[in-house]
Amino acid sequence: MRKLLFAFLAMMMSAAGLAQQDTIRHEVLFETDKGNIRVVLFNETPLHRDNFLKLVNEGFYDGILFHRVIADFMIQAGDSTTRHAKPGDSVGEHQPDYTIPAEIIYPKFFHKRGALAAAREPDSDNPERASSSSHFYIVYGTTFSELSLNRMQERIDEATQGKVKMTEDIRDYYRKYGGTPHLDGQYTVFGEVVEGMKVVRDINYVRTDDYDRPIDDVHIIKATVVK
Repeated sequence: MRKLLFAFLAMMMSAAGLAQQDTIRHEVLFETDKGNIRVVLFNETPLHRDNFLKLVNEGFYDGILFHRVIADFMIQAGDSTTRHAKPGDSVGEHQPDYTIPAEIIYPKFFHKRGALAAAREPDSDNPERASSSSHFYIVYGTTFSELSLNRMQERIDEATQGKVKMTEDIRDYYRKYGGTPHLDGQYTVFGEVVEGMKVVRDINYVRTDDYDRPIDDVHIIKATVVK
């Protein structure tokens, strides 16, 4: 038993050492009906990074829909059954049967325009804020006035018991460039868009039904690890 324990510890130390040496920022390219979106994944959130890369390499996202789109907020995908969805079908309920422990690194990563983040079940059912295995969203958002940011901070205080505060740099970003501050400190941000924000914008403003599904389907034609 002692030999097995030592072997396991050695393996874990070796894996940790390799992870520290890997400084590559992996990138994924989404080819969509509206154009291409390229995202970079953060090494600081390795559980989300590795799970996302695994799903992309398996072709999990190929052919699925952006099934939930809310103007001036975000675009969401991750339900593999949507590749077969017909008009009017209920979508967005399916995902692999596991979750990913939260890797919330705030204020380093926040919900700025272009942020890539993991969707999850609400706090009432998921107090640890574990992420969905496959559902992700890309932030579009909007810009905010000083008064609006104060109101957003009140919402954040309520959701986090006052533990999460926007820094002045983050407030300045939201004033100038936009995002969705009310989610800060509550969802794992694990990457960001590096090319294709115009495409994100175009998807964000498509017509949707009463359930936020685009009237005209928007597919991820193919997702590819490009770096």
